[in-house]
Amino acid sequence: MKARLPDEYRGGGQAAMMRQIQKMQEDMARVQEEVEDSTFTSSVGGGAVTAECNGKQEMLQISISPEVIDPEDAEMLEDLVLAAVNEALSQAREAMEQGMEQAKGGLNLPGMPGLM
Repeated sequence: MKARLPDEYRGGGQAAMMRQIQKMQEDMARVQEEVEDSTFTSSVGGGAVTAECNGKQEMLQISISPEVIDPEDAEMLEDLVLAAVNEALSQAREAMEQGMEQAKGGLNLPGMPGLM
């Protein structure tokens, strides 16, 4: 008695897998471009400091309300700037990671755990 393998395990399965991988690569490239073209904004201190970056994690703008500029307390302003910048960059990273996970469609390729 001969065992019969389903079609996907015979020659045709490789072509289907290659098409799936190619589509995933295209989806990942599209998502990367979309995220890189997006902007991410974080505001801290009740709007005292706002930071904006793009999906490439490049800072685009930092806004500081004049009311929080106190020459006697530069450390507080430094902390606010750092918090705003880090949060904006974190948003950009998270958007990229989520987009890549969606593009992968749950496919887990050995040796490519995060692809990022």
